[in-house]
Amino acid sequence: QVQLVESGGGLVQPGGSLTLSCVASGSIFSFNAMGWYRQAPGKERELVARITSGGTTNYADSVKGLFTISRDSAKNTVYLQMNNLKPEDTAVYYCNAESHTWYAGVSLLWGQGTLVTVSP
Repeated sequence: QVQLVESGGGLVQPGGSLTLSCVASGSIFSFNAMGWYRQAPGKERELVARITSGGTTNYADSVKGLFTISRDSAKNTVYLQMNNLKPEDTAVYYCNAESHTWYAGVSLLWGQGTLVTVSP
């Protein structure tokens, strides 16, 4: 089965930077889109950044200009570069893959998550 594995989380000071990686067990172009979501305790999982197989990107308003999603197709890897991190960015970050079909709508695949903690 196809799997997504996140890494790169950890503790970072406010204003610092961190890069997350998501490695897929197959080609990332087998999916319509790849993305990063995050979830804090007691809150709903929210979209952070998303990139389609064609390269179109979308970002949450709160991270525009601060976070960058990118990909390395040769490594089947999607990255999230996070700059100027704030305590409000503390969450478990999940990698996501989307498959869109006319008969089943959107099928989602999730990684296990990686924890990002922003604190002095």
